[in-house]
Amino acid sequence: MESLQEARYLKRTQKDYTMSLKLEIVQEIERGQLTVTEATKKYGIQCRKTVAQWLIKFGNFDWENQIPSKMEKSPEQKIMELEVQVKLLEKQKAFLERQAFVADKKAILFDMMIDLAEKEYQIDIRKNSVPEQSTISKQKNNKQ
Repeated sequence: MESLQEARYLKRTQKDYTMSLKLEIVQEIERGQLTVTEATKKYGIQCRKTVAQWLIKFGNFDWENQIPSKMEKSPEQKIMELEVQVKLLEKQKAFLERQAFVADKKAILFDMMIDLAEKEYQIDIRKNSVPEQSTISKQKNNKQ
């Protein structure tokens, strides 16, 4: 049991966190997607103070005056922020592509199941034309 707990707990240093990760976390917090506590849990950061320091250092908020910072960002910081955005968009794209792939496979399987059921039970599950339906339903209503 102790070995599991020891395996989960890793002492980290500032060098363990890449600049792009730091900027991504800061952006998520500033957009309101995460709180500082949620960020520490999500990314396995041991101390809230670490994230707070990143917010002060890399964020768009003037913590001393409690107003958004108007200070221009350096070209390097802008590039890093854009790299973080690109990585995030690539992850989102890959996720959506996987979802589309799964949806396509489901559609194929459902079509095969319907074809099989139509053959097996010799009934039309798919309705081919709307006018026939309305004619049939009219005939049923007239009989009643």
